[in-house]
Amino acid sequence: MIKAFKYRLYPNKEQDVLLQKTFGCVRFIYNQMLANRMAIYEQYRDNKEALKQQKYALPADYKKEYPWLKEVDSLALANAQLNLNAAYRNFYRDPSIGFPKFKSKHKSKKSYTTNNQKGTIRLIDSKTIRLPKLKNVRIKLHRQLPKNATIKSATISQKATGKYEISILVEWEAAIKPVAPTIESTIGLDYSSGSLFVDSQASSPEYPKFYRLAEARLKKEQRKLSRRKKGSKNREKQRQIVAKLHEKVVNQRKDFLHNVSRKIANNYDAVVIENLNLKNMAQGLNLAKSTNDNGFGMLKRFLQYKLAEQGKQLITIDKWYPSSKLCHCCGEKNNQLSLSERTWTCQRCGTTLDRDVNAAINIKLEGCRILGIA
Repeated sequence: MIKAFKYRLYPNKEQDVLLQKTFGCVRFIYNQMLANRMAIYEQYRDNKEALKQQKYALPADYKKEYPWLKEVDSLALANAQLNLNAAYRNFYRDPSIGFPKFKSKHKSKKSYTTNNQKGTIRLIDSKTIRLPKLKNVRIKLHRQLPKNATIKSATISQKATGKYEISILVEWEAAIKPVAPTIESTIGLDYSSGSLFVDSQASSPEYPKFYRLAEARLKKEQRKLSRRKKGSKNREKQRQIVAKLHEKVVNQRKDFLHNVSRKIANNYDAVVIENLNLKNMAQGLNLAKSTNDNGFGMLKRFLQYKLAEQGKQLITIDKWYPSSKLCHCCGEKNNQLSLSERTWTCQRCGTTLDRDVNAAINIKLEGCRILGIA
C-alpha cells in the first residue's frame, strides 16, 4: 500500500533560507523548461516530424548558465521536470484542464518534491527528520509511520501563513482482506448543497458551513488589506491575518469531513455516490460559494482511501442517472419534476417522496445492482 502522511516542519533560520531558495529554483526551472518547449513548438509547429525529433532542455542544461542552481537539491529540480511532463499529458488528455502556465512568485504554491535515495530521507528520532541539503529538521510527529514502511519521497510546502509542512510518501505491505458488502451494509449518499449529503437512511450530517460562519470577519479583514500600501509591513501583517482566517476555515472543514468519513467507513462495507462535476456546478445557478464550501469532493477522496484500507468499496454511478426522478418503490419516472420541488407524489403507487431521501435510496439501489447484490 502507498500512502502519504503529512506533518508540521520547524526549520531553523539557515534551513528557512535554503527552503526559499529551493522554492525559487524549482519555479525558475519549471518556467525555463516551459518557455523552451513553447519556443520549440512555435518553431516547428508546421513540421510535425521535425517537432517529434526535437530534444527539450533538462534541468542539468541550465546549471552551466546559472551556477546558483547547484546550491539546492538536484532531485527537486528533476521533479519539476516530471511535473511539467504531467501537466502536458493532462492537457492532451483533457484540453479543458488548460495549457501549462508559468509559475508566479507571489501566487503559485511554494513546494518541491525530493526522492529518497539510500536513506537520504529518514527519521532520526521522534522529533527530527533527515532531508537532502537541509540535513536534520525538527518535525512534529503526531502519528507514527506504519511499521516496515519504506519512504519513497517527501514533498515540502509552505502555507500562506508561513507554516511549513512535509508530506512523506511511504510504501508498505498491508494484508487487506476484501469485504463482501450486503444490502444492509451498503449506504447511498445524495449530494446536498445545504447539509453536505442526505443518506439512504434519511439522515444527514448537517454541515456547519464554516466559510459562511467566517464570511463577515473575512470581509472586514480583507477590506483592511485592500487599503494597505503594497510592499509595506502593515500590509504583510494584515495579509497574515487574512491567511490565518482562511487556514482556520480549511482546518475546520477537513476535521469535520475526516470525522464523518471515518464513521461511514467503519459502519458500512460499501458506499455509493454520484460522479458529480462539482467544478461545473459551482459555475452556475449562483451556487459557487455554497458548492466550494460544501467539501463533498474532499469527502469523496477521504472515503476512497479509508474504505480501501479496510478492503471496502466506494461505488460511483453516472451523474446522469435520474436518481431524483425515479420512485424507489415502483420505479416510475417523473419527467416533469423540477429542481424547486422538494417533495412529490408518485402517479403510479401514490407514495409521497422526499426528493433527497428518494434520490439517496435510488443511488444505493443502483450501487447494489452494480455490485451484483440482489
